[in-house]
Amino acid sequence: MLKFILVAVAVILVTIGLVKLVDKFIPQKFKPILNVVLWVLIAFLGYQTYMSIYEPIQFNKVKNKRYAVVIESLKDIRDAQLAHRQVTGKFADNFDNLVKFIDTAQFTITQRRDSSILDVELTKRYGVDTHKDIVVIDTLGFASVKDSLFKTSPRYKTMMNVPVGEDGAKFKLQAGFIEQNNIKIPVFEASVLKNVILFDQNKDLLMQENQVVSVDGVNGDKLKVGSMDEVNTNGNWPKTYGSAE
Repeated sequence: MLKFILVAVAVILVTIGLVKLVDKFIPQKFKPILNVVLWVLIAFLGYQTYMSIYEPIQFNKVKNKRYAVVIESLKDIRDAQLAHRQVTGKFADNFDNLVKFIDTAQFTITQRRDSSILDVELTKRYGVDTHKDIVVIDTLGFASVKDSLFKTSPRYKTMMNVPVGEDGAKFKLQAGFIEQNNIKIPVFEASVLKNVILFDQNKDLLMQENQVVSVDGVNGDKLKVGSMDEVNTNGNWPKTYGSAE
């Protein structure tokens, strides 16, 4: 882009120089036509230079605004999935089941406390009462998942919909297990392509955005939370958009 700007500025300066040369050396009868042509060329190049600066600025404004909205939805999906794993031991692999879970499920409220009991084996062995320490988990009650996560908001019912960008677009939701040290660990991933979020923006700038590799950018061609390849429930956005954890 910088190269284009420098070239455009150089061409404008050359064109202005030509205007002066035309004014000095070209016969009077040809000057009006040539001057109009050259000034039109200057105006065109000036416009192109302006747009080469203006369009990326506007693109980034739209991108940042839309990403922020999408990330809030991804955070809701993650919160719902973490609750699903806490209660059921796994993640939901579709939004219908996830919404039903939020509508009906409850967290178990527990309390851990230290206690001790008689160790029968050691008491028999030594002939005196011997106690051992234990941890007791008491169930204190239950709390609605829906009230705990979303209070009175019904937004979880539409969290599968991408809130900005292409009409009718939905997040892609995957869930399953990966094996580590012979243990199956639940994983999930919710994602949406940048092409969907920024479908109506400049295609060249969108192509560049899909290739971003930066500590202060969203790397890759999509926004996502979680991973199907590793145990990770973080989002792939930088801290400028809020915590990814």
